[in-house]
Amino acid sequence: MVCTPGGPSRLLQEARQAVTGRAALLVIGTLVLQLGFIASYIGAFHHPVPKDISLGVVAPRQISGQLVDKLRGLPGGPLDPRPVRDAPEARRQIGERDLDAALVVDPRGTTDTLLTAGGAGASLAQAAEAVVTRAEKAEGRTLRVIDTAPAASGDARGLTSFYLVVGWCVGGYLCAAILAISAGARPANLHRAVIRLGAIACYAVCAGLLGAVIAGPVLDALPGSLAALWGLGALVVFAVGALTLALQGLAGVVGIGLAIGLVVVLGNPSAGGAYPYPLLPPFWRAIGPALPPGAGTWSARSVAYFDGNALTGPLLVLSAWAVAGAVVALVCAAVRGPRSPADW
Repeated sequence: MVCTPGGPSRLLQEARQAVTGRAALLVIGTLVLQLGFIASYIGAFHHPVPKDISLGVVAPRQISGQLVDKLRGLPGGPLDPRPVRDAPEARRQIGERDLDAALVVDPRGTTDTLLTAGGAGASLAQAAEAVVTRAEKAEGRTLRVIDTAPAASGDARGLTSFYLVVGWCVGGYLCAAILAISAGARPANLHRAVIRLGAIACYAVCAGLLGAVIAGPVLDALPGSLAALWGLGALVVFAVGALTLALQGLAGVVGIGLAIGLVVVLGNPSAGGAYPYPLLPPFWRAIGPALPPGAGTWSARSVAYFDGNALTGPLLVLSAWAVAGAVVALVCAAVRGPRSPADW
């Protein structure tokens, strides 16, 4: 049997040198982040149930109110029905993203029409179809479905916009993290903080363009204006990068983990990608629109399939993250100030 000189005390000393207290705390933080990732994704996706799908109802005036009340009273509240004047108005509201779907009742027959929008997410269109089909069957009626905004042939289940935005977000926080690893998590002074923000802005412009080109002309997976997608991508990347810089300014290298927690652990499963908002549990449905992945995914789908409608709110969300992140990063650097002549 071979014994280590110094016995257990020497082993303990070597262990402390090999894994410092700071490293141990970072490992514990990584474990928390990992478990949060698992809990958030499984919590969001394990049991999708439709809730408050906005449904327009086009029906004769004498039965419209009764039909809306009946659809609103379905068990579990899967639909949020509202009367709509006629089918063209229903199509217009779907195109403007005010409605998820619309039921057009044929008073002269037994077959009604459901208008959906596959570009907003295949799972949402399928959920609306399943719920309305059951309701129609209970009344002895049948249903035909018309997709008024179908996803492109290269956009499987309407997920391309989501994955494009996820890629942009990854680039944003990785760029900021690399700057931290190469030159310190906290900028030494205000000038360097400005330079870092400028570097992220340049990176965002390039990443936005290249991502839009890959998703559009190269792979033909996402239609829509290349210029609009480019601008959106640049805003998403810069917003996430500025957010990461701000968190690094507040918490040092731990800020990278905080950014991943906010954008990846909470933001991605609540973005409405695989399951749009009406299919997510209440917590994820509530936070999704306020986080960069959710605002970016909604915006990308609007650009691709809805003529750029309903963009104001999501773009304001992304702009707010970008401005707040930049301001906090600059304030942290200014308050910290230079610590030595070399910092200048």
